[in-house]
Amino acid sequence: MKNESLASRADLHIVSDSSRVVALLFVAGQELGGAESRASSVVKRIVALPEADVRRRLKEIIARFARRHRDIVAVFAQHAERVSNRLDPNVDLSEERWLLLGASFTHEYSLEAAAICNPSMVAHPDQTNVPDGSVRFIMSYRAVGEGHRSSIGFRTGLVSADGQITLDEREPYPMIGTARDGIFHRDVFHARLKAMGQDGESAAYVLDELPLVFSIEELEARLEILVSEFDTRQDAHAIARQHRSIAACSYGVHFDDDIDISERVLWPVMSAEAHGMEDARFVKFTETDGSITYLATYTAFDGTHISQQLLRTDDFISFDASPVVGAASLNKGLALFPRKIDGHFAALTRYDRETNAVCFSDTLGHWGKAVTFQMPEWDWEVIQLGNCGSPIETDKGWLVLTHAVGPMRTYSIGAVLLDLNDPTKMIGALKNPLLTADAEEQDGYVPNVVYTCGAMAHGDLLVIPYGVADCRINFATVSIRALLAAMTPTQHPSMVAKVRHRREEDLALEH
Repeated sequence: MKNESLASRADLHIVSDSSRVVALLFVAGQELGGAESRASSVVKRIVALPEADVRRRLKEIIARFARRHRDIVAVFAQHAERVSNRLDPNVDLSEERWLLLGASFTHEYSLEAAAICNPSMVAHPDQTNVPDGSVRFIMSYRAVGEGHRSSIGFRTGLVSADGQITLDEREPYPMIGTARDGIFHRDVFHARLKAMGQDGESAAYVLDELPLVFSIEELEARLEILVSEFDTRQDAHAIARQHRSIAACSYGVHFDDDIDISERVLWPVMSAEAHGMEDARFVKFTETDGSITYLATYTAFDGTHISQQLLRTDDFISFDASPVVGAASLNKGLALFPRKIDGHFAALTRYDRETNAVCFSDTLGHWGKAVTFQMPEWDWEVIQLGNCGSPIETDKGWLVLTHAVGPMRTYSIGAVLLDLNDPTKMIGALKNPLLTADAEEQDGYVPNVVYTCGAMAHGDLLVIPYGVADCRINFATVSIRALLAAMTPTQHPSMVAKVRHRREEDLALEH
């Protein structure tokens, strides 16, 4: 029997909306990756325009674009300030010419013009005024625009007591948050430097005098001391540059309270994610003391290389991003467990790009050894496996949604069950996919793909938002009890032998 009969598709779809635009700085000459700016020439032309033409053109621009942005005039003023160093200091511009200058260095970017996909869902931190038996949720998703650049957007909604899913209307003006200096973690610095072969005496001289969590000011103070001793530490300047490059991967983002969550956009801040922030896997994480924080891993892409980043937030208003390092984080698909296991953080990983594994750590910033628990076995997963977000705790074990790739690069969503106390042990698995693209889901930007970055449990109901061919987001639900009952125990000899052999290989590599 096919497992797809377990899942019920909801009559609810989210499609990309190309009218959702943000106003970004535009510098002529650099729009296609060029390095030579034509900004000075543009500034001279703006200064030379007749005042009447300036007033007429600015009026037309504001009339055309004001309805698409919360405050387009303020954006023009900000962008004019960004290029004001190219102005003759003796030139006095009228307010209209100043704003036209800013408009000439502004362009619209359509966040969702190419695709929306890869959602993840968690319970909203604010459950006030929610009807009995219902739960309010936040859903993140990947928005893809011009140049295939990715950002992270959000939607909210409600799952009712009887399993009906409704989405809140979203507000019209997407807004990029304000970036600020990050919060740094000493263990992450040590791990990054170790990976670079530079975690030596000079690095220890800098870091060991800092607290476990420190600021950019504290770091710079230590680096100044290091550099001042360059006569006895010949690597001082190189070590300082390396520390600053690591610091550049940590930053914060804040949104004003009056910006609705549906308008908040997490946009690339650092060079390592200049081409996109991909596939955020959010999880509601319960600390040992019972406090709640929301964590997400995501893939930073600079156009050539990928790296893993961690997001932290308590309220989805302020976010902190920091790098994730270690052998288990080398590829896409790191997904955190919702609590510690035996005093350690735990995560799912596809570190080798084709199997599912578990890793443990004393810190969220460094993930080393991984233990494989699942290898491609069935005909629909022969190419590769991966996870579909953070595990969900049940009384029978950790429920993990998986993605699998089979012939014709067809993506399916499956499910496995891991031991609660030792998640390196897979104790159950679906022999057939839970979801595969049906006839109405086959076509799109990337055909034959269904994919999720995280489902949410609501009582016995598992709510699964999933991307369809990278062109829209659909929803499905399934009874958790029925799903677990449909699993096949994973004690068949072939799988046990394969996993045991792979674990031995992993351990051998560690030594």
